[in-house]
Amino acid sequence: MTGTTYTIAPIPPDPEHTTYLDAGVLCLGVEYRLLDDAELAAHYQGADMAQIQEATQGAAVEDNGVSIHVFGTSDGHEYLRFDCFENQPHYHYIDPSGASQTIVDYDVVAMGDMISWTIGQLRTRLRPMLQRAGGAALAEQVDDGAVGGQLGRLEELARAAQAELDAQKRG
Repeated sequence: MTGTTYTIAPIPPDPEHTTYLDAGVLCLGVEYRLLDDAELAAHYQGADMAQIQEATQGAAVEDNGVSIHVFGTSDGHEYLRFDCFENQPHYHYIDPSGASQTIVDYDVVAMGDMISWTIGQLRTRLRPMLQRAGGAALAEQVDDGAVGGQLGRLEELARAAQAELDAQKRG
């Protein structure tokens, strides 16, 4: 199986910095995220932090970018997350128990722009990705029209957040 599985939940989205879109049985979220050592320390302690330090091999963490979240509306659980980060882009399959997640590194050279790729996966591979994340029952209920109807707005929000990041780097 592709990716690395960790027995910790991901840092939850910040509702103040996330725009949510209703997509039927799903809720899609777009968030600009800053991930650094301080953010990790604020959310993880003890054995959980030890897993983070092992995964990063003790290196300082400093990354940012757009996160695209996929939640079930009935349970509020985040099943998928696409972190379109500047330095270490990746995506998550998040187990419904909340006890584990699998993180898959994204290869920008081979697959290109991650926002475009993510929109494509949501359009064509959403059901199998939800199944992989433990959401088989949810995958059966997905309304393609409800999801497809939000993908243009989702991409618009993600591109705007990315443009803001790019402007901050230039300015």
